[in-house]
Amino acid sequence: MSDLLKANGLLRCGPLLLTALLLCALPFYLDAFWLRIGLFSIAAAIGAVGLGLLSGTAGQLSLGHAFFLAVGAYGYVWLAGEPGPGLPPALAAVLAVLLAGAAGGLFSPVAARVKGIYLGVATLALVFLGHHVLLTADSVTGGFNGRSVPPLELGGFTFAASDPELTLLGVPFGAEERLWYLGLALFAVTWFTARGLLRGRPGRALVALRDSETAASVMGVHVAKYRSAAFVVSSMYAGLAGVLLALSFRRVVPDYFSLALSVDYLAMIVIGGLGSVAGATAGAVFVTALPLLMTRYADQLPLVATPGSGDGSIGPTEAARYLYGAAIVVILLYAPDGLHGLARRTRARLRRRPPVTDPPDAGPTPRTTPATTARAKEHTP
Repeated sequence: MSDLLKANGLLRCGPLLLTALLLCALPFYLDAFWLRIGLFSIAAAIGAVGLGLLSGTAGQLSLGHAFFLAVGAYGYVWLAGEPGPGLPPALAAVLAVLLAGAAGGLFSPVAARVKGIYLGVATLALVFLGHHVLLTADSVTGGFNGRSVPPLELGGFTFAASDPELTLLGVPFGAEERLWYLGLALFAVTWFTARGLLRGRPGRALVALRDSETAASVMGVHVAKYRSAAFVVSSMYAGLAGVLLALSFRRVVPDYFSLALSVDYLAMIVIGGLGSVAGATAGAVFVTALPLLMTRYADQLPLVATPGSGDGSIGPTEAARYLYGAAIVVILLYAPDGLHGLARRTRARLRRRPPVTDPPDAGPTPRTTPATTARAKEHTP
């Protein structure tokens, strides 16, 4: 029995281990462009998982996710840089995540009392307020031009290009290669903590709260407490994503953290599937990588103009928004549970489909007597 359980455990963990090994091997084969796309996608996936917990699981609409991303990014830059306290970068990163959580905690009383479209409008105000502060607080944010990002250091190891250059197995490891493994580690923490929350009592309470507040309160769920907690946890995930984005960009500017970014995150969780960690990850990769790939190959795509051409055609960024806008419409019409639900249903159909095999050769078919044939009458002795 124990051997059977071990075999089942290996079968379940096998695909996960293979995926992890594949992701760890990618820096040895991909150039900086593809690794940069992967880093942006990982950071977006971390933020999308947090928004998925808030909107998909807890049922709270938020349009202010870009604000908490900005808090994490600029919090790290100010805490670790000059002007600023000049703290060790690792400590500054942790404090930036906590700062984003504190910002979510300050807003949580509103989230505990307001729901639906009213909460969405309230969080929308955070984006406009935050953008105004980023432009005007020059001593902290650097104003319109932004600030350069101090590299992260852990135990004397710098996650940036260094001199002398680090070489591993004949492959030079620059900033992208080093940040790749940092991003994978942060995403692994995000993945397992979010899945633990969803599978535990907090996840069940949030699902009950989303389905019916009255039923949840009858079952003993503290509605205001869990609403506030969901907002704080989502803000901390957004802050972590902001820190990784800042390290990947190497410079933060206010215009990046606009309303369009919040809309992009909503698109991620809708396309991937509400309330699913894997779905949020898939949606984040799709929405993040599509405009970057279209920018790279704009000269080979029909009806798409290369950046800076100025001929009035559709640029790659606008074309990408049209495409994943159309993807949202298709998902809502034909797969409301997103890519994750579509993949789950496909796997279930493949498992239920019986294998097609030829019938065994049983020899000639015996002749049967028709039911209407009269049976010989037995005589009674």
